[in-house]
Amino acid sequence: MKLKLKLKKLPTNPGVYLFMNQKGKFIYIGKAKNLRIRVRSYFQKNKYQTPKNQSMIKRIKDLEWIVVGSEVEALFTEANLIKQHKPKYNIDLKDDKSYPFIRITNEPYPQVFLTRQIVKDGSKYFGPYTDVNYLRLILKMLHKVYQIRSCSFYMDDEIVMSKKISLCLDYHIKKCEGPCQGLVTKKEYKRMITYIIQFLQGRTKDTEKYLHNKMETASSELRYEDAGHYRDQLKAVDRFKEKQRKLSANFDDRDVFALAQENDYGVIIIVRIRQGRLFSREKFPLTSFDEDKEILRNVIGRFYLESEFIPREISLPLSPNDEQGLLDWLRQKRKGAVHFTYPKRGEKAKEIRIAYQNAKLLLGEWNLERKQRLEFVPKSLKQLQDDLNLKIPPRHIEAFDVSHLGGTNTVGSSVCFIDGKPRKNMYRKFKVKSVSGIDDFASIREIVFRRYKRVQKEKGRFPDLILIDGGKGQLSMAVSALRELGLNYIPVVGLAKRLEEIFIPGSSEPQSIHKHSAGLILLRRIRDEAHRFAITFQRQKRTKSMTESLFNSIHGIGPKRLKLLFQKFSTIKSIAVSNVVLISKRVHIPEEIAENVIKTARSFVNKN
Repeated sequence: MKLKLKLKKLPTNPGVYLFMNQKGKFIYIGKAKNLRIRVRSYFQKNKYQTPKNQSMIKRIKDLEWIVVGSEVEALFTEANLIKQHKPKYNIDLKDDKSYPFIRITNEPYPQVFLTRQIVKDGSKYFGPYTDVNYLRLILKMLHKVYQIRSCSFYMDDEIVMSKKISLCLDYHIKKCEGPCQGLVTKKEYKRMITYIIQFLQGRTKDTEKYLHNKMETASSELRYEDAGHYRDQLKAVDRFKEKQRKLSANFDDRDVFALAQENDYGVIIIVRIRQGRLFSREKFPLTSFDEDKEILRNVIGRFYLESEFIPREISLPLSPNDEQGLLDWLRQKRKGAVHFTYPKRGEKAKEIRIAYQNAKLLLGEWNLERKQRLEFVPKSLKQLQDDLNLKIPPRHIEAFDVSHLGGTNTVGSSVCFIDGKPRKNMYRKFKVKSVSGIDDFASIREIVFRRYKRVQKEKGRFPDLILIDGGKGQLSMAVSALRELGLNYIPVVGLAKRLEEIFIPGSSEPQSIHKHSAGLILLRRIRDEAHRFAITFQRQKRTKSMTESLFNSIHGIGPKRLKLLFQKFSTIKSIAVSNVVLISKRVHIPEEIAENVIKTARSFVNKN
């Protein structure tokens, strides 16, 4: 009902919409020229809806929207929000925060260094770079050619004049010109920074000219050692250029995009061409839920969001969705002309083919690595397969346990281990409903039945092995539940606590397994985790019931006020140390009742 009302109130302005699931988590973020038309289109019956959209729509329970001034602003806002929240159904550029940038700080005497964090302080950033080794090569080159500082001190004219910072080793070995002591003017230092920026943009001519002039000046002043130093730097720049393969006969700057994907996995290759040379190649693995055009739109938006330099020309294999909106945003960000090209023949088409071949090869390598990871079976699971004579290694194991206090507050737990590691998002808690008093056998039967009845209903994945915390009695009840569901083909074993014995269905005697077996050690670990999870839940439930009974005796405290009380004050101790006015205000109760609440809480705390 809440969602239907919001759909009716949607504005017609441009903006960003955010879909949420039942837990309030963002699952998709998009932008629209007209919010009302775009958002409502998701909920109209359409046979052309993609499988991705069909899956997403089923999970939408709520929505939010942000109205902005223009479609360009909407695209910028969307890119920022996607990066912040990483919704499930948006394109996932994996580990985008881990990719390094070159940062030039916003200071009177800027620093130049590698960073993985973007700080919005006016600093310039170049990247992202996916090849860290290549990035370190560039930085080494820059510090060799331009003798800029490597220290992290903040440095302005006042500090330089006072000479608070002493000359370091870098100055004496000619790696820094000593701006801290005023040995290089601010104008000259900033000129070096300007050349560095041009170099990072792929323009090396000014650097070569700068070094050549330095060499000529030193030579004319008979400073032959310095002249030789500048000559060596010129050679270093030439060697760097040689590593950059010539791709084009012209000297244009452009970025070339190529996309390769297979099923739900893909890779984007971005080739940066500067002055006709291959300057760098960036690769981004992605999880694809969309068509190629939508993937391109999202990747372009997110790639250039943090990029300091946007070329005039961007070569693409096909037109992205919202082409004009993207172009408007890029032009505004660049403060100049930007255009997309879709070459079908000639040198530029060859560049796209080369980029695509690189993407295909890389995707093939990643898929092979992923397959090898998936096929890898830990030693403990192979041992467990042999110990229990299983047909396949039990890569997916689920374990069950129950916990109670004298037959009250009986609860159950289910934990899941994949490849010998806990998968906590698949843990489950159960309040035992059909059993009264102490009956572990019936409790096990109930939670096993409920767990796999639901898995059947949701068409989920069944485990390779089920582990029951207990002996023959608990095991037989679990087998009974599985038989009723028609799942008696799933292997199930019991691990008794007393002698750490393993029982299997149909055998009255425990299995003969060496106590130091890696498989048995793994089962113990899984059993102990199920036990811990059940006990923790039982204690939580017991504490809740105790607190409810504790405050229910107070006149004026009903279920709603009790719920509000523990929303505002998470523990009894926090209530006990609070004051009457605060509790009265937050819980909306008279001060007389608040006083009784505090007295009850203090009495409980003092006793315990």
